[in-house]
Amino acid sequence: MSEPVISVRNLQVEFVTRRATLRAIDGVSFDIAKGEVLGVVGESGAGKSVTGAAIIGLIEPPGRISGGEILLNGRRIDNLPPDEMRKVRGRKVAMIFQDPLTSLNPLFRVGEQLIETIRTHLPMNERQARDRAIELLTEVGIPAPEKRIDGYPHEFSGGMRQRVVIALALCAEPDFIVADEPTTALDVSVQAQIISLIKKLGRERGMAVMLVTHDMGVIAETADRVAVMYAGRVAEIGPVRDVVQRPMHPYAKGLMGAIPTLEASAERLVQIPGSMPRLSSIPQGCAFNPRCAHAFARCFIEQPAPLPVEGRRVACHLYEADMAAKTVESVR
Repeated sequence: MSEPVISVRNLQVEFVTRRATLRAIDGVSFDIAKGEVLGVVGESGAGKSVTGAAIIGLIEPPGRISGGEILLNGRRIDNLPPDEMRKVRGRKVAMIFQDPLTSLNPLFRVGEQLIETIRTHLPMNERQARDRAIELLTEVGIPAPEKRIDGYPHEFSGGMRQRVVIALALCAEPDFIVADEPTTALDVSVQAQIISLIKKLGRERGMAVMLVTHDMGVIAETADRVAVMYAGRVAEIGPVRDVVQRPMHPYAKGLMGAIPTLEASAERLVQIPGSMPRLSSIPQGCAFNPRCAHAFARCFIEQPAPLPVEGRRVACHLYEADMAAKTVESVR
């Protein structure tokens, strides 16, 4: 893999309450290279969106980054003062939110919002910024952009609004984009168009993309690698085809087994018993142990470290035991 655009190292995010300090993200690590799409999946509450928000500096009090490092092109950004981080956000890192209506001001024309963002980050006058905004609207597939640039958000369909939000994120030509559930509120046919657009723009512009979603179909279609998150930790990370077709972590196996297929042999879908633990009651050891059919004594005591297994990393004691057995066998 080429030099990473984003490197996340042992990231920890906490939320301080009157009763306790709750750890939402616990030791997450991954890299995303130039032009690569990393898909991040997991149940609601797994920590996907919080991880993305932490990377671009949008964790609000009582939340805080309590440990680890975030590097953008080799420069640490998690410890920047708020004013410095604001300069980085938008110019070097950007976010595509789930609901375009929360990203667009309904009182201003689309063009005004694009032009303001462009001029904030790039040395352009009003005319140049308007031309650039029209180019961006063309690039994201808005028809008749010369006319639509003067429209208000409510005059666009849901899919077209999301395209405008993508254009807004691209205004300053960032190196890294977090796409947080960018297709949830859209029709299936429009979802495919938006996903195809994000993938195309990432490749053409050489951006690193973190795609947060709960939809494995979207991940399989778009991502190069996938990180499966559970209770604020990465359970498994690796090439998307390997993880989808041959998952290793018991939780990843459950997720992939719950996806409907067209194969006649698949009579019943896999069901994962139980539910994601609350932040206030994450169990000791492996957070998945109450729901895991393969849990043994060590799983209830010690948190598993990510292990390199067949070109991916898996946080599971089962594979550490297998590796130890293989090592003993080879010595014999």
